[in-house]
Amino acid sequence: MEIIIIIAVLAVVAILGIWVISAYNGFVKLRNMVEEAFSTMDVYMKKRYDLIPNLVETVKGYAKHESSTFESVVQARNMAQSATTAEGRIEGDNLLTGTLKSLFAIAEAYPDLKANTNFIDLQNQLRAVEEDIANSRKYYNAVTRDYNTRTEVFPNNIIAGLFKFVRKPMYEVDSPEERQNVKVKF
Repeated sequence: MEIIIIIAVLAVVAILGIWVISAYNGFVKLRNMVEEAFSTMDVYMKKRYDLIPNLVETVKGYAKHESSTFESVVQARNMAQSATTAEGRIEGDNLLTGTLKSLFAIAEAYPDLKANTNFIDLQNQLRAVEEDIANSRKYYNAVTRDYNTRTEVFPNNIIAGLFKFVRKPMYEVDSPEERQNVKVKF
């Protein structure tokens, strides 16, 4: 009888051990996917950061008196680029998106600029990068959602707490301006 109890206890301990290992490995896999998704988004943002000075210089040639807008675009770019946390990157990127909108609004006021091939090329490159960023944000948010769900669902939340797997921030739009519809006037 004692042997059966010992075998049963060992079986329960083995099953529990296998579950802990499996849960831990699942967290590590998801955490790595979140980090990979954020890094991919970071690569696209780096491309965006590299395009912005060229775009600003092109627009400057046509709209010299709009220096405050150019300064705010460059400051937002630098803030986003130098952020060290995910939350800081998200905040900086949202600010940069807003300042880019004001830069393109200025460009709309200059017909010669809108016809400039360099400006058109830079704008098209930026548009493609923005699409890549949007897609990478979707992927990041999907992987982060899975990771966050796993950290909060019982009994995985026990393993998450033991091994300090914490929630990751979602990539969300912060500014009220970005939530509003774009107004098109003819």
